[in-house]
Amino acid sequence: MTLMRNTTLAGLLTGATLLASYPALAQEPKAGQVAGRVFYAAYIPPPPVAVDQTQVVYYRSKDGVQRAGAAHVYIDREFHTGLLPGGFTSFCLAPGSHTLGAYLNDAPTYKGKTTDLYLANLEGGRTYYLKVREDGGTFPMPLNREEAERELKATRSQMHALSRATNVEACRYYEYLKDDERFKHYTLASDVLFAHGKSDYRDISTAGRTAIERLLGELQRDEAQIKQVRVTGHTDPFGTASDNQLLGERRAHTVRQMLVDGGMAESILSTDSAGSREPVVHTCYGPRLEQINCYAPNRRVAIRVELDRAEP
Repeated sequence: MTLMRNTTLAGLLTGATLLASYPALAQEPKAGQVAGRVFYAAYIPPPPVAVDQTQVVYYRSKDGVQRAGAAHVYIDREFHTGLLPGGFTSFCLAPGSHTLGAYLNDAPTYKGKTTDLYLANLEGGRTYYLKVREDGGTFPMPLNREEAERELKATRSQMHALSRATNVEACRYYEYLKDDERFKHYTLASDVLFAHGKSDYRDISTAGRTAIERLLGELQRDEAQIKQVRVTGHTDPFGTASDNQLLGERRAHTVRQMLVDGGMAESILSTDSAGSREPVVHTCYGPRLEQINCYAPNRRVAIRVELDRAEP
């Protein structure tokens, strides 16, 4: 899951206690400690960050068909690391718009510095999980935490390259955030749920129904603790703002109905639409089909679950 902090907590950061117990921080190598090595510590789930930072975990799967060479990760047109299969990197940035991407066979054109730039709006207090695409696509593949960590368990931190990304910040973990586990966030890709431009119950694909069944399984494990569930529809930028608003609403309503059909109480479920106003990917280029594929992460239905974590 991805944890989110309310912006009203920004004022609490002054004098807050930094979290020092995160094992990955305790295992940071000293200069020269990893000479000749390409990997270091095994993946450990990171703690959440507050609203003054956004956190990214970028990884390359160890399984499946892997292309040769390192995938060069660029942040705001500057080289950060080269991910080999089974490697990951985690870093923090100031919230806002940043270009991100992973480029295989990068030399000699170095597209991460000049072209194929993908602009993402990263929110404060969020942790994003991004996967390298082995099909030649350079834009990030966003996953939810549960999906990503199934593969991240087999990865180790990538250590053989020196980051030149000047916008990367040291992550600041705060003690008071440790116990804030009131929210879980799930994301369903609209391209899995619906055919392009569709939104009705009868339009949901077999893969979409399977995805919702899995989500229901996850939610049923927390059923006794669930207070509220908000379903939000998101679209890509194609079409008018009003059409996208309606499309997002219809898709959110359809997913809500499927959750009700799966046994969830109507009283705790609500829906809304962000239309195309909250993109994950901002700028795509090329022919229309390439742009449609590039904007795929924006076409999604987000589910925000509030849990009752009150002390007995």
